[in-house]
Amino acid sequence: MNETTTVKQQNTAAYFGQAVVSFGIAMGAVTLGIYFLDADVWVRAFLAIGVLYLVTSAFTLAKVIRDRQEAGQIISRVDQARLEKILAEHDPFQKL
Repeated sequence: MNETTTVKQQNTAAYFGQAVVSFGIAMGAVTLGIYFLDADVWVRAFLAIGVLYLVTSAFTLAKVIRDRQEAGQIISRVDQARLEKILAEHDPFQKL
């Protein structure tokens, strides 16, 4: 039976850093925009809570999508291992 190695996909440090910095700049810009908005305090508070809810929902959605993708990869690996076992045990010259 041949050995297969799986390639683990990882992001580079630069990509991770860019994502963190981009998120920080976006949150900072929205926070400053809400802070300097010419509106009542309750309107700014409502917008701030809305932004926080949107951010937490986005993180949750990203985690759910990642978990579903990882579960699909595990099922695919199990199916591939079963197929390799069947093929390794099969003798085409054996009488039925």
